[in-house]
Amino acid sequence: PFSPGRALLEAHRLKVVNERDEVAVGGVDFTVRESEVVGIAGVQGNGQTELVEALTGLRPVAGGRVTFLGKDITHASAREEHRLGIAHIPEDRHRSGMIAEFNVAENMILDCYYEKRFSSGVTLRWPDVYRTAARNVADFDVRTESIFSLADHLSGGNQQKMVVAREMARDIKLLIAAQPTRGLDVGSIEYIHKRMIAARDAGVGVLIVSTELDEILSLCDRILVMFRGRIAGEFEAGKATIAEIGLAMAGAGP
Repeated sequence: PFSPGRALLEAHRLKVVNERDEVAVGGVDFTVRESEVVGIAGVQGNGQTELVEALTGLRPVAGGRVTFLGKDITHASAREEHRLGIAHIPEDRHRSGMIAEFNVAENMILDCYYEKRFSSGVTLRWPDVYRTAARNVADFDVRTESIFSLADHLSGGNQQKMVVAREMARDIKLLIAAQPTRGLDVGSIEYIHKRMIAARDAGVGVLIVSTELDEILSLCDRILVMFRGRIAGEFEAGKATIAEIGLAMAGAGP
């Protein structure tokens, strides 16, 4: 049974602007707790991208605040959030989730290469990098000829599993996943969903932003709908109908 724990991520009147200095997120409030999956549904272009970037330290917050376990992280960097145990699966793996010209092992440490376990401060500890990469590849079923294969040579599903492995193999408290299975094959989708549910069952809070309504309905304990930068509806899983969510997505909710 669904039994969430402490509040992890809290957004308070959060406001975010886009590249044209227009309001993309207009003062939203929501909470993600331990051991729950919260989904943000909506048609693409209603502020979801800007919201995720603001929550993960990749875009400035224009107003309001964000807290994590009570700590103000409104203006925290992506690296600071990583250290707090916040993981991020970006919506476009090619643009911000991996480097195609790097091999699998190198991609596995993109967000932690500076840590003492991998760096002496002068050079990388390559044997430790390779051991970690090999373990992650095995644990997350990344199909690759070797950890030295270029990321560009992997299928889309295996590229995404590589990103998921990098983000989820460590001890995390919160996972923010944007369009985590877009364009993937059925097998990869099922595998990534299974890992997310396992993380929730282990106490991790999960925030999923997806335009795939089936994904939202099958994974989430609570569902928020974004429309024109605002929360247009909130639903409990199992009680919401596709029709109700669809109306909220069109801005015609109650």
